[in-house]
Parts: sequence; structure tokens; C-alpha cells
Amino acid sequence: QLQLVESGGGLVQPGGSLRLSCSVSGFTSGYYAIGWFRQAPGKEREGVSCIDSMDGIPYYYALSVKGRFTISRDNAKTTVYLQMNGLKPEDTAVYYCAEVIRGTYTPLYDYWGQGTQVTVSS
Repeated sequence: QLQLVESGGGLVQPGGSLRLSCSVSGFTSGYYAIGWFRQAPGKEREGVSCIDSMDGIPYYYALSVKGRFTISRDNAKTTVYLQMNGLKPEDTAVYYCAEVIRGTYTPLYDYWGQGTQVTVSS
């Protein structure tokens, strides 16, 4: 099981940007996929974006973030980023990263770390 740690959240004004990082360790092969998820107060956790570690190609964006968020990974495959531009108050949530079934946004495990809080407010 991969070990994942989220960071990079904070308070930002509407229209601003943040870059979240997901530190990945414990992998024994390059064949995995990582997804970013978020959970706002009183709402269900939702998938935001996913990327395959092998080719580094994103394969999922939620409609609500398409065109504003970009997922990527570094060449060493030890960090997955979520660049968030044009942030809106409705993007306010705790953001989590998780290993997902490749090609899907279904988490492999029902385990969630502490996440990183993103607050969009003026």
C-alpha cells in the first residue's frame, strides 16, 4: 500500500491559485494511479482528478474543475500535484489524495489521511 501525504492548502481569495502536493512513497513498481478528492462540510467526498503514474497522463477531471485545475506528477513519480487556478468559494473543502484503481477514480482502499484544507474566501 502506498503512503500518501497531502500538503499545500491554505486560504486564498476568489480567483486565486494554489498548488497542492501529494507525496508518494512505498511503491514497488511504477504501475499505480493517484486521485485527488475533496470533501466540503456537509457534503459527500467527490473525485476531482486522477493521473496514471506510468505515463503521467491525466484521465479524469470533475466537470466542476475542468479547465481550472491541472493534475501532474514529477518525473521521479514521488509527487503528484494539483494546480488549482481560478478558485471559487465552492472549491472550499478538505482535499485528499488516494491511490485509485487505474483508469478509474475508485479508491483502492477505504483509508484517508488528514488531507489539506483549502479555503476560498474574500
